[in-house]
Amino acid sequence: MSAVCPACGVPVVPGYVRCPKCHAGLAIGRAKRTTAEPGGTAVVEKGFPLSAVLVAVAVAAVIIVVFGFRSASKKTEAAVAPPATPIEAVGSNPAPGPPRFAPVVVAPAPPPAAPAAVDPRAAIAELENMLRRQRLWGRAQITGARIDVRSGSCSDPAMKPAIAGEQAALHGAGLTKLRCLEQSGAVVFERDL
Repeated sequence: MSAVCPACGVPVVPGYVRCPKCHAGLAIGRAKRTTAEPGGTAVVEKGFPLSAVLVAVAVAAVIIVVFGFRSASKKTEAAVAPPATPIEAVGSNPAPGPPRFAPVVVAPAPPPAAPAAVDPRAAIAELENMLRRQRLWGRAQITGARIDVRSGSCSDPAMKPAIAGEQAALHGAGLTKLRCLEQSGAVVFERDL
């Protein structure tokens, strides 16, 4: 014998607690309620866990406190200003007599120091590191005032801009020319630094 859902009229297998289509409760021929409902499509509804809400609120509070202390310490550092020093006014002396202040002699500024020469080996090591970072693998060697870069990537379009980025350091090391050579020794390009 097959039962029918009183809400939607769909045939239901006896023993189902809820209708498989509309989920309406079926109270057909049940004498007593059991703790485990046999069959049916009963769905247990779960509420949002309170512990997740508490954890989220605690994390937000910690973030606010940390950033609050950071900005407060920056504001107090900015608010402390060095004490102002009084500046005496210098004017013309209307009465004849000795001047009140001694004349100030301004010494000429020393000439700017020449930039320190960069060690060519350090400049070459930095060039090789940059080529490695950009995956243009190459080895550099100093030949007099020239650098020979031996790489299989000399014809790569990224090679010339990468070398241009290191040009100032290489020139500061006293190097004036750069050649990029294939592994076979063929020159791909040559440029002044």
